Amino acid sequence: MTDQLYQDLISQKSYTILEGVFLSELDDSIFKLIQTDYPQAKESDFISYEGLTNYRMTHLKRMIEKANDQNKKIQDTVHASKMQETISAMDMHSQWNEKLTFGQKVADNVARFGGSWTFIISFILILAVWTFVNGIHLFGVGFDPYPFILLNLVLSTVAAIQAPLIMMSQNRASDYDRFQAKNDYDVNLKSEAEVRALNEKLDHLLNQDQADFLEIQKLQSEMLVSISIQLAELQKQHRK
Repeated sequence: MTDQLYQDLISQKSYTILEGVFLSELDDSIFKLIQTDYPQAKESDFISYEGLTNYRMTHLKRMIEKANDQNKKIQDTVHASKMQETISAMDMHSQWNEKLTFGQKVADNVARFGGSWTFIISFILILAVWTFVNGIHLFGVGFDPYPFILLNLVLSTVAAIQAPLIMMSQNRASDYDRFQAKNDYDVNLKSEAEVRALNEKLDHLLNQDQADFLEIQKLQSEMLVSISIQLAELQKQHRK
C-alpha cells in the first residue's frame, strides 16, 4: 500500500501515501486556500507534504494577521473611549457656586444661618435682653413697653422675610440635586462605554484568541506528524 504512487496536485510529481495526504483530510480553511490557486482541486486529489507546508504557513500567517487586526480594532475602540470628552467626578460645590448670582448666595447664607444653633441662641439672647430692658426700664430706657408691640412687629418682619428666602434656598437645593444627577448620569454613561469596550476585548481574548491558539496548535501538530512520517520513511529507505 505504501509503495503505491499518487500524483501531486501541485508539482504533478509522484509520491507515496506517506509523503502526503488527500485533500479530504485537510481542514476546510486550508482546502479553500488551495482551491483559490487550483479551482479544479477535488477532495480526492493528493497533495505532498512539501506543497502542503506552504499553504499551512500561509494559513497560519493569515490567522495571525486577522488576530492582530481584530486586536487593533478593539484597542482603537478602547482608546477612542478614553479620548472622549472627560466626564469625571467633578467638584460639584465649586461648579454650582459659579452659577449662583449674588442674591441667590445671600439667600442661601441666610437660610443656612437661620437653621443653625448660632441663630437660635442669638435670637433667644436678643429676645431676653429686649424683654429685660423694656420690662424693668433699665437706666430709664423703655422704647417698647409691655406688651412689646414693636417686638411683635420685628418678629413678624423677620418671619416674613426669612420664609421666602428659605423657600428660594430649598428650590435651589432641588436644582442642585438635578444638576448632580445629570453629572452622575454622564459619568455612568462614560463608564458603561469603557466597561463595554473592555468586556469586548476580554471576550475576544477568551474566545477568538483561544480558538486561534488551538487551531495553530493543531497545524503545528499536523506538521510535526508529517515530518515524523517522512523521517521514518527516510530511515526505512536508508536501512534498505
